[in-house]
Amino acid sequence: MSLSIVLPAYNEADRIGPALDELLAYLMTAHGLPHPIEVLVVDDGSVDDTAGLVQERPEAAGSIAGVTLSVLTVPHGGKGAAVRAGMLAATGELVVFTDADMATPPDQLPLLVDRLDGHDVALGSRIQPDGSDMRATQPGYRRLLGKAFHVLASLWVVGPVQDTQCGFKGFTRAAAQDLFARQRITSIVFDVELIYLARRRRYRLAIVPIRWFDKRGSRMRANARMAIRVAWDLFRIPLIHRKDGRGSVPRA
Repeated sequence: MSLSIVLPAYNEADRIGPALDELLAYLMTAHGLPHPIEVLVVDDGSVDDTAGLVQERPEAAGSIAGVTLSVLTVPHGGKGAAVRAGMLAATGELVVFTDADMATPPDQLPLLVDRLDGHDVALGSRIQPDGSDMRATQPGYRRLLGKAFHVLASLWVVGPVQDTQCGFKGFTRAAAQDLFARQRITSIVFDVELIYLARRRRYRLAIVPIRWFDKRGSRMRANARMAIRVAWDLFRIPLIHRKDGRGSVPRA
């Protein structure tokens, strides 16, 4: 069993180095993860030195048995496009994508991997079993926007999934190849589209409470244009996929 870890990155020159150091340090001592492990950074057309900084580190990754590090550079298309490119290019039998700032610590990886034994898709959730929400540390306006987004997404698209936007999700290879090949949304709504597709395609979903920290420096800028784009993308997800058949899908 092999594992791929996909990190989408756009103009992350200030954070990608420390993030990779943290991830590789964990992989050096981690037990219980599948091997070999592929770490794939998807450079989303950055105009800074994100790709160059990643290319400086393969030797460090190579010193860890069974771990490789590479970068895939794609034209700038947004996070959804970068994640899609990485997930389709990944070679592991299990594939996880996570935010490049390591807002979810690497030691949470085994939680997703364990739930992929018996499930096709594992969705990280910042909502804990006791009902507490790790997003409580976010600024008030971010929490308010998140609640409004969740109401719309729940009514129209994803049903009972409470935290669609957690940037920590795992898939079997078969599920990843099927779902990401069908993905059409490239805005921040792409997570909702994936969950909608996974439910419609009747994949086995697991919700996995994880630790998460609010890393400041987000490039999301809340404005009227973004609100219109989000609302439109949410509205059109079921329309885009109305011909995607339900029923059993091939298992890994």
